[in-house]
Amino acid sequence: MGTALIYDEEMTRYKLLWLDPDCELERPERLTASYEALVQSGLAARCISVPVRKATDDDILLIHSEEYLEAVKKTPYMTLEDLREFTLKYGYVYFHPNSYHCALLAAGAALQLVDAVMSGRVRNGMALVRPPGHHSMRSAANGFCVFNNVAIAAKYAQGKYGAQRVLIVDWDIHHGQGVQYAFEDDPSVLYFSWHRYEHQKFWPELRESDYDSVGEGKGAGFNINVPWNKVGMRNGDYLAVFCHVLLPVAYQFCPDLVLVCAGFDSAIGDPEGEMCATPDVFAHLTHLLMNLAEGKLCMVLEVGYILYIFKKHLNLLIASRKRLAGWIQLDFSRPVRVCHGSKSTGRSGAPANQPSRTLSEHAGVGSVCARSSSQVLVVSEACRYWTDEGNLEGKYQLLVHLFHKHIKYIEPLSEIVLYLTPAEAPPSDVSTKRIKLEEKRQSGETAEGKDNISWPEPEKCVAPPVRTAVVIPEDVDCPDGCERFHLPQNACSRSTKENFESDAVTKLSSLTALVGEMEKNEIRNGLALVSDVSMALETVIKHATALKQRVLVVCVGGNGVLSHLPEDGTTLTVDIHKGALEMPRCKHYIPVSLKNGCGETSGLVQATFGLLLPLAYEYDPALVLLARFHGTDGPSEGAWQQLVGLLGGLARGHMLVLVQVRRRGSSRWIRRIFFLPGFHFRRMKRLSGSPAPSLGQLLAPLAEDLEALERLRLHLQADWTLLRTSVQESGSEDN
Repeated sequence: MGTALIYDEEMTRYKLLWLDPDCELERPERLTASYEALVQSGLAARCISVPVRKATDDDILLIHSEEYLEAVKKTPYMTLEDLREFTLKYGYVYFHPNSYHCALLAAGAALQLVDAVMSGRVRNGMALVRPPGHHSMRSAANGFCVFNNVAIAAKYAQGKYGAQRVLIVDWDIHHGQGVQYAFEDDPSVLYFSWHRYEHQKFWPELRESDYDSVGEGKGAGFNINVPWNKVGMRNGDYLAVFCHVLLPVAYQFCPDLVLVCAGFDSAIGDPEGEMCATPDVFAHLTHLLMNLAEGKLCMVLEVGYILYIFKKHLNLLIASRKRLAGWIQLDFSRPVRVCHGSKSTGRSGAPANQPSRTLSEHAGVGSVCARSSSQVLVVSEACRYWTDEGNLEGKYQLLVHLFHKHIKYIEPLSEIVLYLTPAEAPPSDVSTKRIKLEEKRQSGETAEGKDNISWPEPEKCVAPPVRTAVVIPEDVDCPDGCERFHLPQNACSRSTKENFESDAVTKLSSLTALVGEMEKNEIRNGLALVSDVSMALETVIKHATALKQRVLVVCVGGNGVLSHLPEDGTTLTVDIHKGALEMPRCKHYIPVSLKNGCGETSGLVQATFGLLLPLAYEYDPALVLLARFHGTDGPSEGAWQQLVGLLGGLARGHMLVLVQVRRRGSSRWIRRIFFLPGFHFRRMKRLSGSPAPSLGQLLAPLAEDLEALERLRLHLQADWTLLRTSVQESGSEDN
């Protein structure tokens, strides 16, 4: 199975036929330029082409009213004046005689993608479509959208393939109110959206785009809005929201399918979004989502207006979907010149004529919220709707932070993050999309003028000749998709020969040689069965640091035995094991204690999203060492594979997995363990790109684990930016 790419030039054959500054950004070149970039990069040829089909009336009626469908059907026969008059019924949209035809193709392309993924013909895919869809409502076109492509796809997947739970992730800079309205009372669809909000001054300027719109009736708690009240969000902000809000909830929701409203006006350089996130972060976000739903991920294009940036994003996204996300490294320290800093737009909350409602009154999902004053700031935990059956407290327990009910504002997480302030009425001079466009026009700042915008280029994605190498006994068959690693002649160093017995020399030398091949990008990742994990780690770390590599060490079930590893910053060690809470003695050795060990899947997932991934992304390693010690408190098979998959997006995918086995003097015993169903053989499949199994709907973590992890996070947040949910450590309100 591979990655599907759906595109048809027919969807470019409509355009704006009259002057309208609100709609001039939506142009056919958005689609043609992105597809041409994929062709030129060679990525299109590596994908599986799936033909487009028209959506049927029954497909459209899954979301839209019959009256609206019949009205749109008449547009091909309208005169220019009739089209303009019809357009005036709706907001920020235009119609062309070919709009209806293209809208049917766009919705049909999304359905074709769902068919290909759900039937198993492909693992995942992307549909390049036009017009976009997430603003379109039941009986109204809106925001360049005619039919709601992703919402239709979600209903279609439920009806045809029995998908019980569908996750929709919307990272467009505008709130997809059409998707929210379609599922606001439906607990079978979890909708997540981050969007520029600016206290309801940014289009679509809706009160229900705020954090406290969490769904209604049975759907309460299944709508998550993260409204940005400042511009200038960077890579760290987007990753922090994923780690601390979306992923914990998504894993507890346990979707059967993930749909993405892929809008790229939330990227650096786009005049609509004014954000500073670079293209490579979207590849990492995609990689994180690919671990859900057993890899069933469908990405449907929304908008993005600057063609140069748009093409960069599409190339990186398709690369990530071809399992190259790990080749893209994020640099959190380098300046992004296009961003002129985060711009505060004042303070406001709910409109004056509408009472402000707290999260507790809504009893639903909160959001990561941020600074508007010098008050304390906190990431909320929505604690009413995600819980065990029969218990209505603590639902969404996988969210790391404690629930607070007066959170109102979203600003950059990586720069100080979350504040609590009282609500204020918005100013009367509310900015509209038209006013913003006119301001840009007067200043000479046009879309065409920004097409040549640039930033530091991410390193080119080059796949190594060998994806996965294994270090195993010679009489054990090599798993499918892997290559046995053979130690080069004369590879054993003198120091290794002097310090270890001869039967250990070959194994340790093989590990250091394998890491050397990773450093040269000849091998992506590897697995080794070892009898002494501590010794193997010490040897590999010494070799890697000699190569000036930063090493992330993740130990599972080590029980604190690795306290002797370097603490000078050349390595970051996260040791997850069974035991009581212990505070780290330095910032680069972090013991994570769980009451029942890693066998408690909910606690392990909590630790992974709340601590491990934020630490790992901020540390930015060149090599990941994942070690599993022998013991009874190890993770379940599914949890282990998920951990392997999530960490695979780091360090260009350069990861060495070390698994402790007890040989008992016989390679026959190793062979039996290695091919035991559900053991190491399946783990190798995760390294070689196969999707991880679903963890099922998770229970709430133990209260003791939640408290211990939160105390640890609070202790570490002064040193690690992506862990911060308080401004107190920064000592400043300025960016």
